[in-house]
Amino acid sequence: MHIESGLGMRKVEAAMVLCAGFGTRLLPLTRDMAKPMLPVGDKPVILHILDRVRLAVPSRIVINVHYRAGDFDKLEGEQGLAISRETELLGTAGGLAHAASMLGKGDVIVWNGDILSDLDPRDLVFAHTSGEASATLAVRPRPAGEGNVGIAADGRIVRLRDQRFGDEARAGEFLGVHVIGQELRNRLVKKGCAIGDVYIPAIDRGERLEAYEVFASYCDIGSLASYLDANLAWLAAHSLREWRAKGAIVKAPIDGSVVGARACIEAPLRRSVAWPGAHVPPGEPLDNVVVTPRSVVRIRTLSKL
Repeated sequence: MHIESGLGMRKVEAAMVLCAGFGTRLLPLTRDMAKPMLPVGDKPVILHILDRVRLAVPSRIVINVHYRAGDFDKLEGEQGLAISRETELLGTAGGLAHAASMLGKGDVIVWNGDILSDLDPRDLVFAHTSGEASATLAVRPRPAGEGNVGIAADGRIVRLRDQRFGDEARAGEFLGVHVIGQELRNRLVKKGCAIGDVYIPAIDRGERLEAYEVFASYCDIGSLASYLDANLAWLAAHSLREWRAKGAIVKAPIDGSVVGARACIEAPLRRSVAWPGAHVPPGEPLDNVVVTPRSVVRIRTLSKL
């Protein structure tokens, strides 16, 4: 299903941002900070996501936390969130199940805590509430047979990952944003994956899951290279060549770079990120690096931007 932006608004009362993962592929950055708290442009990933989620005006927003749970504590008061704390990692389905009482009854918008996109959740909600699907997944179109989602001619999902359940007319890439209905929420597993342990079995039972097809920007901050990409994309989206936060001390060129508050830059940076409080001492120029207060992380795979 594809719906042009602005066609209507139907209410979903709750949203959940999934923030409990370890962020292993982002080491060593995630030794110092949980992945959704990594800065992209002018603020952490989680705050960019909340800006998008709030467009749908949910009454309740819940985040689940496990690894470095204390990193999120201040958000509870500052952002008016409920925090679902997991003593063990429960997975995407288990996290939703564990937070059931905080989310309340009804459909829930779910947004992965490492996904940046300009997707408008109001349109996803409209697509879901206008149909009869148990869940609706935001999907960026791809040629048939590609991506991780296969779509029938009527918009029904007939392939997830490598599991096929019908004839595929077109395909797409799941954006990590979806709406799950109450009936499917009632069958969530206590520990496991929403795709593998809930959605694929539901399709196999004959339930209707739909694809909401949208040409939205999308960045999965799952690797060091994609983290750098996200910052460069933020600059491009704001028509900026470089950006420095208020309070940053910049004594050298920072071409194509993002420099956080209280950072001190004394050697040239190019296509790089300096975290708040980072220090780049005088020396040779640095390209494609992330500078934290404790280390300089070189990005071996060059950005695609």
